[in-house]
Amino acid sequence: MTPEERVAFIRTRLEAALSPHSVVIKDDSARHAGHTGHGGGGHYQVTIVAEAFAGKSRIERHRLVYDAVGETMGNEIHALSIKAYTPQEYPES
Repeated sequence: MTPEERVAFIRTRLEAALSPHSVVIKDDSARHAGHTGHGGGGHYQVTIVAEAFAGKSRIERHRLVYDAVGETMGNEIHALSIKAYTPQEYPES
């Protein structure tokens, strides 16, 4: 997958699984190229706002995101930084 395809894939999977109000994905891969342990795949930052996170702990929210991107973690996606909010919690709402 190209970096653009990875971003589109992440967006599609998150939208299908969590019906977010908003999702912002930043490709941070260039900052991490060549670091120890990097065997391929991209580094991404995700900020996602969804009702699905209501009543969930931070860990539960992250699990929902990881479940959505599924099998791409560890190969197409090397690292994923997650900021998960409900609409009421999101600082820019």
